[in-house]
Amino acid sequence: MHHHPAALAWRDNGTPVSTRFDDPYFSLENGLAETRHTFLAGNGLPERLRGGFHVGELGFGTGLNLLAFWQAAREAGVAVRYTGFEAFPMSAAEAEKALAPFAPAFPDLAEALVAGWPEAGGRFAAPGLEAEVIAGDARTTLPGWTGRADAWFLDGFSPAKNPELWEPELMAEVARHTAPGGTFATYTAAGHVRRALEAAGFDVARAPGYGRKRHMSRGTLSTGPHR
Repeated sequence: MHHHPAALAWRDNGTPVSTRFDDPYFSLENGLAETRHTFLAGNGLPERLRGGFHVGELGFGTGLNLLAFWQAAREAGVAVRYTGFEAFPMSAAEAEKALAPFAPAFPDLAEALVAGWPEAGGRFAAPGLEAEVIAGDARTTLPGWTGRADAWFLDGFSPAKNPELWEPELMAEVARHTAPGGTFATYTAAGHVRRALEAAGFDVARAPGYGRKRHMSRGTLSTGPHR
């Protein structure tokens, strides 16, 4: 499969920045705490975890969110599934460098992920985890996906810089690939993103963001008739 590699620059503190979108992948100071606040707690995790729980993610990036999810599942004693959609995959060497600051928090997990890194997309299996990264533009790959996620991590670059990953049509595909009662969480509180998710059928709420981010968004797939 043809794939476009990530275009990276590195800040002095080790944070990878996408030169394509002029946006950092995470905050080095609190990237992991932000992931846990936004994507885990935002989706009611780890409380909702059970065997086979399936997370979908728009923007696989460095794999940091996957590591946080995998670790939470391991602590809960359940095996889980993950599917990430990534248009611009990193190389294994780039991922190793990006994850190095977080490796102490996930000693063996980070090592296992880098060792099996899905550089051009593909499957990755390890104890307690079945993962797949689907390389390509999510606007074309998600509609053809046959799975349904129990929770979504919507983690594309900022909507102002990466509008493709926040289009109403794609948010509708996210809803179509969400299990009944499923959820999403995202760091953005942009009004047009929230309206697109509401139109897709989610009950959307604004929640306190992490650190300096005042707000984030989270939601549950509505059981009522979709608007």
